[in-house]
Amino acid sequence: MSSVWGLVFSTLLGLFGGHNQVLSASVGSWALPNNKFGLYIYSVNDYASAAATLVNSNGGDWGYVLVPYAVYDTDIEKWRGFFLELHKDNLIPIIQLWDLRNSEDTQHAAEFLDSLPWPTTIHYVSVYNEPNDSRFWYNKVDPAGYAAVLDQTITTFKKQNSAFFMLNGAFNASARNGNGYMDEVDYVTAMNKAVPGIFKRLDGWASHPYPQPNFSGSLADTGRDSIKAYDWELSLLKDKFGVNNLPVFITETGWAHQEGVTPDYSFYTADQTAALIKEAYEQVWLPDPRIIAVTPFTIKYSHPEDHFNWLDPENKPYPQFYAIQQMPKVAGKPTESPWYLFYPDIRQIIIDLFDRATLRVNTNM
Repeated sequence: MSSVWGLVFSTLLGLFGGHNQVLSASVGSWALPNNKFGLYIYSVNDYASAAATLVNSNGGDWGYVLVPYAVYDTDIEKWRGFFLELHKDNLIPIIQLWDLRNSEDTQHAAEFLDSLPWPTTIHYVSVYNEPNDSRFWYNKVDPAGYAAVLDQTITTFKKQNSAFFMLNGAFNASARNGNGYMDEVDYVTAMNKAVPGIFKRLDGWASHPYPQPNFSGSLADTGRDSIKAYDWELSLLKDKFGVNNLPVFITETGWAHQEGVTPDYSFYTADQTAALIKEAYEQVWLPDPRIIAVTPFTIKYSHPEDHFNWLDPENKPYPQFYAIQQMPKVAGKPTESPWYLFYPDIRQIIIDLFDRATLRVNTNM
Protein backbone atom coordinates (compact mmCIF):
# COMPACT_ATOMS: atom_id res chain seq x y z
CA MET A 1 0.00 0.00 0.00
CA SER A 2 1.09 3.60 -0.46
CA SER A 3 3.06 5.22 2.32
CA VAL A 4 0.39 7.92 2.67
CA TRP A 5 -2.45 5.47 3.21
CA GLY A 6 -0.22 3.38 5.42
CA LEU A 7 0.45 6.41 7.60
CA VAL A 8 -3.26 7.28 7.75
CA PHE A 9 -4.24 3.73 8.60
CA SER A 10 -1.60 3.15 11.24
CA THR A 11 -2.21 6.54 12.85
CA LEU A 12 -5.97 6.07 13.06
CA LEU A 13 -5.60 2.52 14.30
CA GLY A 14 -3.07 3.53 16.92
CA LEU A 15 -5.01 6.51 18.17
CA PHE A 16 -8.55 5.23 18.05
CA GLY A 17 -8.66 1.56 17.16
CA GLY A 18 -11.54 0.24 15.06
CA HIS A 19 -14.47 2.61 15.32
CA ASN A 20 -16.82 -0.25 16.15
CA GLN A 21 -14.48 -2.02 18.54
CA VAL A 22 -13.14 0.39 21.13
CA LEU A 23 -12.04 -2.03 23.83
CA SER A 24 -12.85 -5.55 24.85
CA ALA A 25 -15.49 -5.66 27.58
CA SER A 26 -13.54 -8.29 29.47
CA VAL A 27 -11.83 -5.44 31.32
CA GLY A 28 -14.17 -3.41 33.50
CA SER A 29 -14.00 -0.02 35.16
CA TRP A 30 -13.35 -1.73 38.51
CA ALA A 31 -9.88 -2.80 37.35
CA LEU A 32 -8.87 0.73 38.34
CA PRO A 33 -10.04 2.76 41.36
CA ASN A 34 -13.82 2.35 41.26
CA ASN A 35 -16.56 4.50 42.78
CA LYS A 36 -19.42 2.10 43.61
CA PHE A 37 -21.98 4.78 44.39
CA GLY A 38 -24.81 5.17 41.91
CA LEU A 39 -28.48 5.97 41.41
CA TYR A 40 -31.36 4.81 39.21
CA ILE A 41 -32.32 7.74 36.95
CA TYR A 42 -33.95 8.44 33.59
CA SER A 43 -32.78 10.09 30.37
CA VAL A 44 -33.27 13.63 31.66
CA ASN A 45 -30.25 15.93 31.79
CA ASP A 46 -31.33 17.49 35.08
CA TYR A 47 -31.54 14.04 36.67
CA ALA A 48 -28.00 13.29 35.53
CA SER A 49 -26.75 16.54 37.04
CA ALA A 50 -28.54 15.82 40.31
CA ALA A 51 -27.14 12.28 40.42
CA ALA A 52 -23.62 13.63 39.90
CA THR A 53 -23.93 15.84 42.99
CA LEU A 54 -24.78 12.69 44.92
CA VAL A 55 -22.47 9.96 43.60
CA ASN A 56 -19.45 12.15 42.83
CA SER A 57 -19.51 14.10 46.10
CA ASN A 58 -17.00 14.11 48.97
CA GLY A 59 -13.98 12.87 47.02
CA GLY A 60 -15.94 10.76 44.55
CA ASP A 61 -15.73 10.77 40.78
CA TRP A 62 -17.14 8.60 37.99
CA GLY A 63 -20.06 7.06 39.86
CA TYR A 64 -22.78 5.06 38.12
CA VAL A 65 -26.33 5.65 36.90
CA LEU A 66 -28.87 3.05 35.80
CA VAL A 67 -30.87 4.35 32.83
CA PRO A 68 -33.85 2.53 31.22
CA TYR A 69 -33.88 2.53 27.41
CA ALA A 70 -36.82 1.52 25.19
CA VAL A 71 -35.24 -0.54 22.43
CA TYR A 72 -37.21 1.21 19.67
CA ASP A 73 -36.27 4.75 20.79
CA THR A 74 -34.08 6.31 18.07
CA ASP A 75 -34.29 9.95 19.13
CA ILE A 76 -30.63 10.61 18.38
CA GLU A 77 -30.61 14.24 19.49
CA LYS A 78 -32.12 13.40 22.87
CA TRP A 79 -29.85 10.47 23.57
CA ARG A 80 -26.69 12.06 22.18
CA GLY A 81 -27.33 15.12 24.33
CA PHE A 82 -27.97 12.96 27.36
CA PHE A 83 -24.77 10.95 26.87
CA LEU A 84 -22.80 14.16 26.47
CA GLU A 85 -24.31 15.29 29.78
CA LEU A 86 -23.17 12.02 31.38
CA HIS A 87 -19.67 12.66 30.07
CA LYS A 88 -19.69 16.23 31.38
CA ASP A 89 -20.85 14.99 34.78
CA ASN A 90 -18.41 12.05 34.89
CA LEU A 91 -21.12 9.40 35.18
CA ILE A 92 -20.91 5.79 33.97
CA PRO A 93 -24.22 4.61 32.48
CA ILE A 94 -25.69 1.15 32.89
CA ILE A 95 -28.34 0.95 30.17
CA GLN A 96 -31.32 -1.25 31.01
CA LEU A 97 -33.18 -2.43 27.93
CA TRP A 98 -36.98 -2.50 28.07
CA ASP A 99 -40.15 -2.83 26.00
CA LEU A 100 -39.01 -5.33 23.37
CA ARG A 101 -41.57 -5.55 20.56
CA ASN A 102 -39.92 -7.88 18.04
CA SER A 103 -36.57 -9.47 17.20
CA GLU A 104 -35.62 -6.63 14.85
CA ASP A 105 -35.63 -4.22 17.78
CA THR A 106 -32.53 -5.93 19.17
CA GLN A 107 -30.36 -5.24 16.13
CA HIS A 108 -31.64 -1.68 15.85
CA ALA A 109 -30.97 -1.06 19.54
CA ALA A 110 -27.42 -2.42 19.29
CA GLU A 111 -26.67 -0.18 16.33
CA PHE A 112 -28.27 2.86 17.91
CA LEU A 113 -26.58 2.48 21.29
CA ASP A 114 -23.25 1.84 19.57
CA SER A 115 -23.60 5.18 17.77
CA LEU A 116 -23.81 7.15 21.03
CA PRO A 117 -20.85 8.92 22.68
CA TRP A 118 -20.40 6.63 25.69
CA PRO A 119 -18.37 8.34 28.42
CA THR A 120 -16.20 5.26 29.03
CA THR A 121 -14.83 2.47 26.89
CA ILE A 122 -16.92 -0.22 28.58
CA HIS A 123 -20.61 -0.13 27.63
CA TYR A 124 -22.78 -1.70 30.33
CA VAL A 125 -26.13 -3.15 29.20
CA SER A 126 -28.69 -4.99 31.33
CA VAL A 127 -31.04 -7.15 29.25
CA TYR A 128 -34.53 -6.16 30.48
CA ASN A 129 -35.98 -6.26 33.97
CA GLU A 130 -37.32 -8.89 36.39
CA PRO A 131 -38.59 -11.31 33.73
CA ASN A 132 -39.77 -13.78 36.39
CA ASP A 133 -42.52 -11.22 37.13
CA SER A 134 -45.15 -11.45 34.38
CA ARG A 135 -45.86 -7.70 34.62
CA PHE A 136 -42.45 -7.08 33.08
CA TRP A 137 -42.52 -9.79 30.41
CA TYR A 138 -45.56 -9.74 28.10
CA ASN A 139 -47.90 -10.53 31.02
CA LYS A 140 -46.65 -14.09 31.19
CA VAL A 141 -43.94 -16.15 32.85
CA ASP A 142 -41.77 -17.52 30.05
CA PRO A 143 -38.24 -18.54 31.09
CA ALA A 144 -37.52 -20.30 27.79
CA GLY A 145 -38.60 -17.23 25.85
CA TYR A 146 -36.51 -14.89 27.95
CA ALA A 147 -33.48 -17.22 27.71
CA ALA A 148 -33.73 -17.10 23.91
CA VAL A 149 -34.00 -13.31 23.95
CA LEU A 150 -31.03 -13.00 26.33
CA ASP A 151 -28.97 -15.32 24.13
CA GLN A 152 -29.82 -13.42 20.95
CA THR A 153 -29.24 -10.04 22.60
CA ILE A 154 -25.78 -11.00 23.85
CA THR A 155 -24.83 -12.31 20.42
CA THR A 156 -26.17 -9.25 18.60
CA PHE A 157 -24.58 -6.68 20.88
CA LYS A 158 -21.21 -8.44 21.02
CA LYS A 159 -21.16 -8.71 17.24
CA GLN A 160 -21.94 -5.01 16.98
CA ASN A 161 -19.20 -4.01 19.41
CA SER A 162 -17.10 -6.10 21.77
CA ALA A 163 -17.11 -3.17 24.19
CA PHE A 164 -20.66 -4.04 25.23
CA PHE A 165 -20.62 -5.58 28.70
CA MET A 166 -23.71 -7.74 29.02
CA LEU A 167 -25.71 -8.25 32.20
CA ASN A 168 -28.84 -10.30 32.75
CA GLY A 169 -32.10 -8.59 33.52
CA ALA A 170 -32.11 -8.65 37.31
CA PHE A 171 -34.64 -11.07 38.81
CA ASN A 172 -37.16 -10.65 41.59
CA ALA A 173 -35.28 -12.80 44.08
CA SER A 174 -37.97 -12.69 46.77
CA ALA A 175 -40.81 -13.85 44.47
CA ARG A 176 -42.33 -17.29 45.00
CA ASN A 177 -44.49 -19.24 42.56
CA GLY A 178 -47.99 -17.94 41.90
CA ASN A 179 -49.86 -14.72 41.13
CA GLY A 180 -47.87 -14.03 37.98
CA TYR A 181 -44.49 -14.82 39.52
CA MET A 182 -42.07 -17.71 39.16
CA ASP A 183 -39.56 -18.57 41.84
CA GLU A 184 -36.10 -17.51 40.66
CA VAL A 185 -34.68 -20.99 41.27
CA ASP A 186 -37.29 -22.55 39.00
CA TYR A 187 -36.98 -19.74 36.47
CA VAL A 188 -33.21 -19.88 35.98
CA THR A 189 -33.32 -23.69 35.91
CA ALA A 190 -35.83 -23.56 33.07
CA MET A 191 -33.74 -20.92 31.31
CA ASN A 192 -30.65 -23.08 31.36
CA LYS A 193 -32.65 -26.09 30.15
CA ALA A 194 -33.92 -24.07 27.18
CA VAL A 195 -30.51 -22.55 26.36
CA PRO A 196 -27.78 -24.67 27.97
CA GLY A 197 -24.91 -22.59 29.32
CA ILE A 198 -26.79 -19.30 28.99
CA PHE A 199 -25.40 -17.91 32.26
CA LYS A 200 -21.82 -18.59 31.19
CA ARG A 201 -22.34 -16.03 28.42
CA LEU A 202 -22.79 -13.15 30.87
CA ASP A 203 -20.07 -10.63 31.64
CA GLY A 204 -21.62 -9.62 34.95
CA TRP A 205 -24.61 -10.20 37.21
CA ALA A 206 -27.42 -7.68 37.73
CA SER A 207 -29.28 -8.02 41.03
CA HIS A 208 -32.24 -6.45 42.87
CA PRO A 209 -31.55 -7.19 46.55
CA TYR A 210 -34.50 -5.56 48.30
CA PRO A 211 -35.04 -5.78 52.09
CA GLN A 212 -38.22 -7.83 52.49
CA PRO A 213 -40.91 -8.11 53.63
CA ASN A 214 -42.61 -4.89 52.53
CA PHE A 215 -39.31 -3.26 51.52
CA SER A 216 -38.74 -2.84 55.24
CA GLY A 217 -36.51 -5.73 56.23
CA SER A 218 -33.62 -5.70 58.66
CA LEU A 219 -30.09 -4.72 57.70
CA ALA A 220 -28.87 -7.91 59.41
CA ASP A 221 -31.02 -10.26 57.33
CA THR A 222 -29.39 -12.59 54.81
CA GLY A 223 -30.62 -14.72 51.94
CA ARG A 224 -32.89 -14.12 48.99
CA ASP A 225 -35.25 -11.73 50.83
CA SER A 226 -32.52 -9.35 51.98
CA ILE A 227 -30.11 -6.69 50.76
CA LYS A 228 -27.65 -9.60 50.38
CA ALA A 229 -29.83 -11.46 47.87
CA TYR A 230 -27.01 -11.16 45.34
CA ASP A 231 -24.90 -13.47 47.54
CA TRP A 232 -27.69 -16.07 47.47
CA GLU A 233 -27.92 -15.69 43.67
CA LEU A 234 -24.16 -16.12 43.19
CA SER A 235 -24.31 -19.36 45.18
CA LEU A 236 -27.21 -20.49 43.02
CA LEU A 237 -25.24 -19.80 39.84
CA LYS A 238 -22.21 -21.65 41.16
CA ASP A 239 -24.03 -24.68 42.55
CA LYS A 240 -26.46 -25.26 39.65
CA PHE A 241 -24.54 -24.03 36.60
CA GLY A 242 -20.86 -23.88 37.54
CA VAL A 243 -20.75 -20.11 36.98
CA ASN A 244 -18.19 -18.37 39.16
CA ASN A 245 -16.80 -14.91 39.78
CA LEU A 246 -19.34 -12.74 37.99
CA PRO A 247 -18.99 -9.12 39.10
CA VAL A 248 -22.20 -7.82 40.68
CA PHE A 249 -24.16 -4.73 39.64
CA ILE A 250 -26.96 -3.89 42.05
CA THR A 251 -29.28 -2.11 39.64
CA GLU A 252 -32.15 -1.67 42.13
CA THR A 253 -32.37 -1.75 45.91
CA GLY A 254 -33.51 0.37 48.82
CA TRP A 255 -35.94 0.76 51.67
CA ALA A 256 -39.28 2.46 51.07
CA HIS A 257 -40.11 5.56 53.13
CA GLN A 258 -43.45 6.74 54.47
CA GLU A 259 -43.31 10.04 52.65
CA GLY A 260 -45.04 10.32 49.29
CA VAL A 261 -48.12 11.73 47.59
CA THR A 262 -50.13 9.44 49.88
CA PRO A 263 -48.25 8.66 53.12
CA ASP A 264 -47.79 4.96 53.84
CA TYR A 265 -47.13 4.36 57.51
CA SER A 266 -46.22 0.71 56.99
CA PHE A 267 -42.80 1.92 55.84
CA TYR A 268 -39.94 3.48 57.79
CA THR A 269 -39.71 7.25 58.07
CA ALA A 270 -37.43 9.06 55.62
CA ASP A 271 -34.86 9.59 58.38
CA GLN A 272 -34.87 5.90 59.27
CA THR A 273 -34.56 4.94 55.61
CA ALA A 274 -31.61 7.29 55.23
CA ALA A 275 -29.82 5.68 58.16
CA LEU A 276 -30.46 2.18 56.86
CA ILE A 277 -29.18 2.91 53.34
CA LYS A 278 -26.05 4.57 54.77
CA GLU A 279 -25.39 1.54 56.99
CA ALA A 280 -25.98 -0.82 54.06
CA TYR A 281 -23.25 0.93 52.10
CA GLU A 282 -20.88 0.98 55.05
CA GLN A 283 -21.46 -2.55 56.33
CA VAL A 284 -22.46 -4.60 53.27
CA TRP A 285 -21.99 -3.16 49.79
CA LEU A 286 -18.76 -1.16 50.01
CA PRO A 287 -16.75 -3.84 51.83
CA ASP A 288 -17.81 -6.58 49.38
CA PRO A 289 -15.24 -6.73 46.54
CA ARG A 290 -17.67 -8.63 44.31
CA ILE A 291 -19.92 -5.57 44.01
CA ILE A 292 -19.03 -3.06 41.30
CA ALA A 293 -21.93 -0.61 41.45
CA VAL A 294 -25.02 0.10 43.56
CA THR A 295 -27.79 2.15 41.92
CA PRO A 296 -30.74 2.38 44.34
CA PHE A 297 -34.26 2.86 42.99
CA THR A 298 -35.06 5.71 42.18
CA ILE A 299 -34.33 9.41 41.71
CA LYS A 300 -38.02 10.28 41.19
CA TYR A 301 -41.08 8.33 40.06
CA SER A 302 -44.83 8.63 40.24
CA HIS A 303 -47.14 7.20 42.90
CA PRO A 304 -47.10 4.53 44.31
CA GLU A 305 -43.37 4.03 43.63
CA ASP A 306 -42.71 7.54 44.98
CA HIS A 307 -42.00 5.95 48.37
CA PHE A 308 -38.60 5.01 46.96
CA ASN A 309 -37.86 8.49 45.61
CA TRP A 310 -34.65 10.34 46.42
CA LEU A 311 -36.18 13.67 45.35
CA ASP A 312 -39.56 14.95 46.56
CA PRO A 313 -42.28 16.46 44.30
CA GLU A 314 -40.47 19.83 44.42
CA ASN A 315 -37.17 18.14 43.47
CA LYS A 316 -35.80 18.67 46.97
CA PRO A 317 -33.68 15.81 48.30
CA TYR A 318 -35.04 13.39 50.88
CA PRO A 319 -32.77 12.68 53.90
CA GLN A 320 -31.21 9.63 52.24
CA PHE A 321 -29.82 11.87 49.48
CA TYR A 322 -27.95 14.01 52.01
CA ALA A 323 -26.85 10.98 54.05
CA ILE A 324 -25.20 9.32 51.06
CA GLN A 325 -23.91 12.61 49.64
CA GLN A 326 -21.89 13.14 52.81
CA MET A 327 -20.26 9.70 52.79
CA PRO A 328 -16.57 9.55 51.77
CA LYS A 329 -16.07 8.20 48.28
CA VAL A 330 -13.39 7.01 45.87
CA ALA A 331 -12.41 8.93 42.77
CA GLY A 332 -13.02 6.33 40.08
CA LYS A 333 -10.61 6.19 37.15
CA PRO A 334 -12.28 4.28 34.31
CA THR A 335 -10.81 4.39 30.83
CA GLU A 336 -12.56 7.26 29.10
CA SER A 337 -13.69 7.03 25.50
CA PRO A 338 -11.58 8.76 22.80
CA TRP A 339 -12.18 12.50 22.69
CA TYR A 340 -13.46 12.47 19.09
CA LEU A 341 -16.60 10.54 20.09
CA PHE A 342 -17.95 13.65 21.75
CA TYR A 343 -17.84 15.72 18.55
CA PRO A 344 -20.21 14.08 16.04
CA ASP A 345 -18.84 15.83 12.93
CA ILE A 346 -15.23 14.99 13.76
CA ARG A 347 -16.26 11.47 14.76
CA GLN A 348 -17.79 10.88 11.34
CA ILE A 349 -14.71 12.22 9.57
CA ILE A 350 -12.52 9.85 11.59
CA ILE A 351 -14.82 6.91 10.83
CA ASP A 352 -14.88 7.73 7.11
CA LEU A 353 -11.09 8.04 6.98
CA PHE A 354 -10.67 4.80 8.88
CA ASP A 355 -13.06 2.95 6.58
CA ARG A 356 -11.34 4.35 3.48
CA ALA A 357 -7.93 3.41 4.84
CA THR A 358 -9.15 -0.09 5.68
CA LEU A 359 -10.63 -0.54 2.21
CA ARG A 360 -7.39 0.67 0.58
CA VAL A 361 -5.31 -1.67 2.70
CA ASN A 362 -7.52 -4.66 1.93
CA THR A 363 -7.50 -3.84 -1.78
CA ASN A 364 -3.70 -3.65 -1.95
CA MET A 365 -2.92 -6.66 0.22
